[in-house]
Amino acid sequence: MRITWLSHSCFELIESMNILVDPYIQDNPLAPRTVDEFNPDLIAITHGHADHLGNAEDIARRTGSPVLAVAEVAKYLDRQGVRSEGMNIGGSFRVADVLFTMTRAIHSSDITSTNPPTCGGEAAGFVIDDGIRVYHAGDTALFSDMRLLGDLYRPDVALLPIGGRYTMGPREAAIATSWIRPHLVIPMHYNTWPRIRQDPAEFRDLVETLCDSEVVILEAGDAVEC
Repeated sequence: MRITWLSHSCFELIESMNILVDPYIQDNPLAPRTVDEFNPDLIAITHGHADHLGNAEDIARRTGSPVLAVAEVAKYLDRQGVRSEGMNIGGSFRVADVLFTMTRAIHSSDITSTNPPTCGGEAAGFVIDDGIRVYHAGDTALFSDMRLLGDLYRPDVALLPIGGRYTMGPREAAIATSWIRPHLVIPMHYNTWPRIRQDPAEFRDLVETLCDSEVVILEAGDAVEC
């Protein structure tokens, strides 16, 4: 699998499908590509905040790609004329050979692109199994059930926020890594704005004191093969 970090929480996963997660592109100061450069088979959204729902509507309309999201976000997208599939925490949904399992995340999830904001249900993460199992935690605090996620799904790769303020920071994300025990962990959701400024090397150093997971620090637009 080829995993490309597109800054913030946006990733492109390419194996049997081209999967785009949380496509915050147009208003993202660090985005390495433009909205028109994406042609995914499916878009997965962790929650309704504008920096995660991002450009999903525009990309889905242009490409015809379905959007996978928690039920309330899917209903919102349906009303916008976007083809969507709704899920909820703990559920799984198979698309071709890829299994998507929606996991818990501790975070708010209103749809902030509307005025007033629309209820976006619960925030979530995904375990995406396309031969390689990737856990995208979404925006979340550290929570003890991450141990269960590690035991139950045994992710090969974990994508974890480290920005602090709105999500867990480097210390908490390092603890999460030690509980999940992925072969590879990639930090995300940091340095997009000054409020979430972090040094990912601090996260790497903390992980090295706790477990054997390999930390891969990517620049926006860089990819890793798994």
